[in-house]
Amino acid sequence: MSPEAAVGSRPAARTRRHFLAIADESVDEIRDLIDLALEIKRRYKGGERDKPLAGLELAMLFEKPSLRTRVSFEVGMRQLGGNVLYLAPDEVGLGKRETIPDAAQVLSRMVDAIMIRTFGHERVTELAMHASVPVINGLSEQEHPCQALADVLTIREHRGVVRNLRLTYLGDGNNVCVSLMAAAARLGIRMTIACPPGYAPPPDDVQAARQVAKRTGGSVEISHDPRSAVRGADVVYTDVWVSMGQERESATRRAAFAGYQVNGGLMESAGDAVVMHCLPAHRGEEITDDVMESPSSIVFDQAENRIHAQKAVLCRLLA
Repeated sequence: MSPEAAVGSRPAARTRRHFLAIADESVDEIRDLIDLALEIKRRYKGGERDKPLAGLELAMLFEKPSLRTRVSFEVGMRQLGGNVLYLAPDEVGLGKRETIPDAAQVLSRMVDAIMIRTFGHERVTELAMHASVPVINGLSEQEHPCQALADVLTIREHRGVVRNLRLTYLGDGNNVCVSLMAAAARLGIRMTIACPPGYAPPPDDVQAARQVAKRTGGSVEISHDPRSAVRGADVVYTDVWVSMGQERESATRRAAFAGYQVNGGLMESAGDAVVMHCLPAHRGEEITDDVMESPSSIVFDQAENRIHAQKAVLCRLLA
């Protein structure tokens, strides 16, 4: 489907059922989604207000709070002409008051797509297994595919050709890292993950990304030397050291990651790299104010691109 067709037409046959993990997507599918997001953004910024999802309904199941996920999906769906239903944890009681299979089947009778932001990834896959409408992973502890799509969209905008580009990620090998690694591998990006011992992404995910990178000309490397890892990088990316649900590990994690802060001194080793952060940021921990607010920071372009990336996913699944 061309970007013009997806943006300018009434919903027709779906081209894919769910969007759960970057690893589920082929190289061509990720590239096509980026192209579609760029076209949607260009048309919207140019004043075109296409409504390809007019009359369609998106249910949003939130078990973990988020500024960017809620706003990007809610506003994005409405800009595309659709409607949105926000469901807070206490309203559904997913897996407690209401079983996941039952909720999936009920929602499938009433809405056209479901977005879920939750804890365990198995909740996402179980919901998708029992739903007869598309399910989108808005975040799980294992994957954050919507964030990764916005990330590579932003890199493409700022760096143009992404093949052989050097991307350094500093911090925890968490869900953001896993999805970004999978996306980078599919685009031929050379990615280095700098993390303390014991905090690397899961070995199976690293191996899977490396297998894809072999075909695309990219690479995935693990380093424990942050300064060496950023040397010559085109993009430096970081995330929080303590995510939601890890509060009991705060002291241990802050001690382990102390040398991985993205600050002015570290960025001198990176040269003219741009800086990215998926937000929310703990300023003064993983990143300093001067770097966040520097001309090299594209953090807020990255945040804005969540809405354009989400619109591309919605259009692919529903238009």
